[in-house]
Amino acid sequence: MADSVAGPTAATPADVARARAGIGLGLPAPLVALWGVTDGLMTDAGVTVYPAGCIGERNSTYEVAEYAPGFVLIGDDSGGRGFLLRAGDPCSAVYSSGLGDLAPEDFEVESADFASWIATLRA
Repeated sequence: MADSVAGPTAATPADVARARAGIGLGLPAPLVALWGVTDGLMTDAGVTVYPAGCIGERNSTYEVAEYAPGFVLIGDDSGGRGFLLRAGDPCSAVYSSGLGDLAPEDFEVESADFASWIATLRA
C-alpha cells in the first residue's frame, strides 16, 4: 500500500472537544493521539481516518449510536466499508463493516489495535 498522506495540522483541543460532544461518547485515546499529530489522514488507496471536525457528522449520518452502540466510526475505505473502534477503549481492536450493515455481530477485526492498523496503512 502506498504511503499515507497526513493532514497539514493537528486537531486543536477545541476540535477534539467538539468531536466528543458530536458523538456523545468517550473518544478512543489512540484516535485522539493521532489527531494530536495530524487531523485525520487519507492513504493513496482511499482509506480515510476522519478529522475531528467530521467524526460527529459521520457517526450521525450512519446512525452508529443506534446500530452499533458503544462504537465510534473513525474512517472508511472510500468504497462503502467503515472502520470502527469501541468508544473510550484505549485497547480497542479496529473493526470493519459495510456502512449499510453496522450490526456489531457482523464486524470483522482488521487489526488487534489502532497503532498496528495505522502502521499497516503507512506500509
